[in-house]
Amino acid sequence: MLNHTDLSRYKGKSGDIDLKTLNWGNYDLVVIDESHNFRNNPQYKDKTTRYQRLMNEIIKSGVKTKVLMLSATPVNNKMTDIKNQIALITEEHDDALTHIGINSIDSTLRTAQKVFNEWSKLDAEERTTENFTNKVNTDYFKLLDTLTIARSRKHILKYYDDKEIGTFPTKLEPENVRSEIDIKNEFPSIKEIDAIINNLNLSVYSPVKYILPNKIQEYTEILDQEVKGGTSTFTQLDRDTNIVHLMRTSLLKRLESSIYSFKKTVQKTLNKINYCLTLTTNSVNYVSGIDEDLLDSEEEYEEYSFGQNKTKTIKLQDMDLIRWKKDLETDKQQLEELLKDAEQITAQRDQKLHNLKQKIDEKINNPINKDNKKIIIFTTYANTAEYLYDNLHKEIKEKYNLNTALVTGGHKNKTTMKKVSANDINDVLLNFSPKSKEREKIEPEKTEEIDILIATDCISEGQNLQDCDYLINYDIHWNPVRIIQRFGRIDRIGSANKEIQLVNFWPDLELDEYIDLKERVENRMVMVNVSATGDENLLDKNKKHELEYRRKQLQQLQDQVIELEDISGGISITDLTFNDFKIELMEYKDKNEKELEKTPNGTYSIVKIPSELENELQKGVIFLLKETKTTNQENPLSPYYLTYITEDKTVEYNYTQSKKIMDYYKKLCSGKTEVYQDLVQIFNKETRNGIKMDKYSELLRLAIENTQGKTEEVGVKSLFRRGPTTRTKKDINGLENYELITFLILM
Repeated sequence: MLNHTDLSRYKGKSGDIDLKTLNWGNYDLVVIDESHNFRNNPQYKDKTTRYQRLMNEIIKSGVKTKVLMLSATPVNNKMTDIKNQIALITEEHDDALTHIGINSIDSTLRTAQKVFNEWSKLDAEERTTENFTNKVNTDYFKLLDTLTIARSRKHILKYYDDKEIGTFPTKLEPENVRSEIDIKNEFPSIKEIDAIINNLNLSVYSPVKYILPNKIQEYTEILDQEVKGGTSTFTQLDRDTNIVHLMRTSLLKRLESSIYSFKKTVQKTLNKINYCLTLTTNSVNYVSGIDEDLLDSEEEYEEYSFGQNKTKTIKLQDMDLIRWKKDLETDKQQLEELLKDAEQITAQRDQKLHNLKQKIDEKINNPINKDNKKIIIFTTYANTAEYLYDNLHKEIKEKYNLNTALVTGGHKNKTTMKKVSANDINDVLLNFSPKSKEREKIEPEKTEEIDILIATDCISEGQNLQDCDYLINYDIHWNPVRIIQRFGRIDRIGSANKEIQLVNFWPDLELDEYIDLKERVENRMVMVNVSATGDENLLDKNKKHELEYRRKQLQQLQDQVIELEDISGGISITDLTFNDFKIELMEYKDKNEKELEKTPNGTYSIVKIPSELENELQKGVIFLLKETKTTNQENPLSPYYLTYITEDKTVEYNYTQSKKIMDYYKKLCSGKTEVYQDLVQIFNKETRNGIKMDKYSELLRLAIENTQGKTEEVGVKSLFRRGPTTRTKKDINGLENYELITFLILM
């Protein structure tokens, strides 16, 4: 087993594997856990990324390689997130799925993204999964249904036997903690700090703004980048502007995380400013680059860099140094004042840290599950995690004789438990969750455990830590999906805990104030609308809709522990495939195979429209046809066609909305075992016991016409005869290509 990050290394060891001698092209099956880590494919001029190495040295090279990818969030922010993951399966062949009627994978995903963009503009109450699935292109359904197997928590609870696989623990209502920054309440509020940050020039990150007019063209030729196939240009000024916004956002997010992290970031920015101020006009070059350790992740840099080198060289002699220095000095003055105020907030005055200690005491003294004192504390930033460890581990050891560990993904991991290799994350986690990780089989001699784990999101994925029953988000990650992923470490099948608890620490703001602040920051931060994918800047165009969308998401986080598929306004792959239907049908077939074999074509049923669907459905018929000669590759259920047509001859849904029809079919029929005798009597009277079917023949003719796009004049009545469809030489316009499998009459 290898790690994603091993693809970035060319020597050293990964466990017992020597990376220098590893033959990457020798694998005929590659299983990629947390495959969404490969949803981006950044392009650098002087760097081979993990994605490119995976593609070129493993999948395309050596033996023929099959790929199996596992992910809870294959689609995160965009429908096109799966494009690069699919490319790992198809070896980047855009036409790899022509055999199922998808001529271009890229075009299919772009079309779905356009639908998503339009859907995202809707008011919050209209931005429903159902509304999206009604609009999205059928090829997208087919693409997902062909390449994915979707399983959600709800799906597992419904279709799997908990006696065999175990049960999920009960999720208690989340606790929300709001903290001031300063116990003495002397430090400026978050809103005041935001105003100060917004006024910063941060010119240290945007030297290109100060290039002399007569030198701009020279740098344009070197630094600017064509995007959208050469139809637009992403300039270095665009890039610098976005880096400035990113740095502003980083300052605010770090303040939200901890006063300590904020101080470290302000000091680092000041150091960079002071260095630039010491440069003289005799210097040859100025090298400007984004500080990678100020970012949440490598992906965050990639999102804002568009694949350029992380540094750029500008000659000082080509800059307006007077104006640049003036702006640097203005920033320096404001940042020094901020730092002076922040340095007054020691750990003793840190209100948020004080509140965290209270929650730890409460949990240890009043376990949710008997004798379980384990706690995970998540934070976005490594220096916040280090700060918490430094101010908690001694007190916890002295007060409760419990061990604490720090895991940040770097080389600064620590633990108070002896005989544990702190820099080996797996060893730390083994001793934090010994039951779920079966420590007794690996280190049976150990009896001591780690009870308090402080970590960054380096362990938010792919870890079974369900020995723990209490998880604290010390800061709220601005992507709600990350919060759900964190809680997923303890919300797992087979947990020995009956109940689990989530605790969220929020800034001391009302929810609407927080949403408004977050929305304004993100609007300043988003990229100019020239991305290589051509995606629109939805935040900028739809502030009103987006604000309500974000408010609903974060309100959900406060009120309940939500699943990925339940995020307000979110779309899950489970909503876009036929997996649930297939499983239910397979189970039914296994139990009723002989009866199904005896059932002739043309069988019909009659169902009553329930009161809860009266506003959605009208009297009519759902026809199921089978195409016998040719296949319509646009149809996701080919060669079968579903059409719902009302008594007034309106085709409400046709084969392009098969999932919608099947959803209704399920609501109308699932669990119904008794015949509606009163409806059968009405039908028999109306049709003279099924002899006079003119009304339904006409509806069928219109359904076929809608399906085929042609007028069918003859042969319709023959389709109602049980057994194989009667065909004659008089049949025209392709009617002979269909058999009526069954129809459902809605009354």
